[in-house]
Amino acid sequence: MGIQKDARNAIKLVKGVLASRKAQRLLREKLAEQGALEPHKYRVAVYFADGKVNMYQMRQWYKPLAKLAETWPVLVLSRASGAAITMLDESPLPVAYVRKVVDLERVIHEQDLRVIFYVNQNAKNFQMMRYGRRWHVFINHGESDKMYMTTNQFKAYDYSLIAGDAARARLGKVLWDYDFDKRALPIGRPQADHYLDGAPLQYVQDEREVVLYAPTWEGDRGAAAYGSIATHGVALVRGLLASPRHRLIYRPHPRSGVLDPAYAAANREIVRAIETANAADPAARHIYDTGSQLGWQLVAADVAIVDISAMVYDRLAAGKPLLITRPANPAAEIDTSGYLSDCEWLPADDAAGIVAIVDELSHGDAAQQRLKQWVEYYFGDTTPGAATRRFHGAVQHLMTEWDKNAALHAADGEIDDHDVKGDLDDGDEIDV
Repeated sequence: MGIQKDARNAIKLVKGVLASRKAQRLLREKLAEQGALEPHKYRVAVYFADGKVNMYQMRQWYKPLAKLAETWPVLVLSRASGAAITMLDESPLPVAYVRKVVDLERVIHEQDLRVIFYVNQNAKNFQMMRYGRRWHVFINHGESDKMYMTTNQFKAYDYSLIAGDAARARLGKVLWDYDFDKRALPIGRPQADHYLDGAPLQYVQDEREVVLYAPTWEGDRGAAAYGSIATHGVALVRGLLASPRHRLIYRPHPRSGVLDPAYAAANREIVRAIETANAADPAARHIYDTGSQLGWQLVAADVAIVDISAMVYDRLAAGKPLLITRPANPAAEIDTSGYLSDCEWLPADDAAGIVAIVDELSHGDAAQQRLKQWVEYYFGDTTPGAATRRFHGAVQHLMTEWDKNAALHAADGEIDDHDVKGDLDDGDEIDV
């Protein structure tokens, strides 16, 4: 048994090495196609140390950053080969592959980066944050009331771009001695200005009411067990598929089932049920959505059913009816001080009766009025274009502050910020 196990491990290792070499060759080809980066062109960069599995965190920023790049050219700094290949294929922004710290330093010294954005809290962020004389800015990958949104790690950054009053109130409970007026800049939800950009509907609109079910993954611990696929999903999907008056858009989190086999099995059951329903009634056009574009679903759906996740607030920004699945795990932490204190909950026991619940919600005036108030609390002015203007205004503010500080320190001279230890760290992960 020991010999067989060693042999399997050896084969796995060889396959991994071969796949990695293939990815590196492909990456070199794509970087050559992109061409060399123009020196001293970029003032803004997005640092992304994660692999392909977390690309959703970058994708939601593509369109706002592409719009920003019309004023301030934006460069993506990617540490993992698989993510770099993916972004070279799909990102509207140029990509620098900085596998090693020495590669990162080369780009830093070839460009005049003043603002570095971070979309997550990857530990490798600190390999970038060691470089001073620039603003390190946390922009996050969504707005929600999850415990992730109240981490003390916000203090590690010079500034954070937050959605609005709700985010500030949420952070105010946990960030002691933090200068919110200076360091937390509210911008709303600029992604909402691009929900319908370049994303035609995948069906012909008819009399059917469209319901979006967008659950999150199962979570890696009880406190974050917000996922509903295994508890609510199968029942509510079967209920909607059985209704001739409804069309379902099913968009699960890309990490659904990575830790829990039962969760993965429920996800597969839902996908099979959608296939079966479409085969029985092709006009229904139920959709299993795994596409890279997120936004059109939030606008197209008459009612959305989501878990406690950033999707709650992405949908809030659209200002249309939604249901929140109540976590079945009693250990799941729910912040009921904000929107979740006044939302429309869907307990697991009620999932089978989803059609009646959707009917009631989509025609309820009181629920719509409450929703409007919460939208303003979370995002401020949601008039089309308003959030984009606030985002660009925040970046201009950062540039002005950079100029001011550069003038104050003009006599300081050059500093040696070379990371000697970083030369020994390849900074990459298996991501092919």
